[in-house]
Amino acid sequence: MSKLTAEKALTILRAPLVTEKGSRLAEVDNVVAFEVDKTANKTQIRRAVESLFKVEVTGVTTVLVKGKTKRFGRTMGRRSDWKKAYVRIADGQSIDFTAGIGA
Repeated sequence: MSKLTAEKALTILRAPLVTEKGSRLAEVDNVVAFEVDKTANKTQIRRAVESLFKVEVTGVTTVLVKGKTKRFGRTMGRRSDWKKAYVRIADGQSIDFTAGIGA
């Protein structure tokens, strides 16, 4: 497996998702949720997380979230579709978002 540069990994992983479901999964199953690039596949997501956070990933599940139809004044519009990934981390490891990348 080739290592990704930090710049490439940051284009794949857009942001961590902090939700009630994500917090519960992190405590119970050692799973972290990320918003990822819509074109990224599971292998690319795995490599990005492993290279940025120096952890071992045991599984990746992705979900394509459809954008909502919303009203913008008189016209109807639509928010963009986006992709999220649930990344399972090996037992005994964790990701600390407050420490910074690679810490």
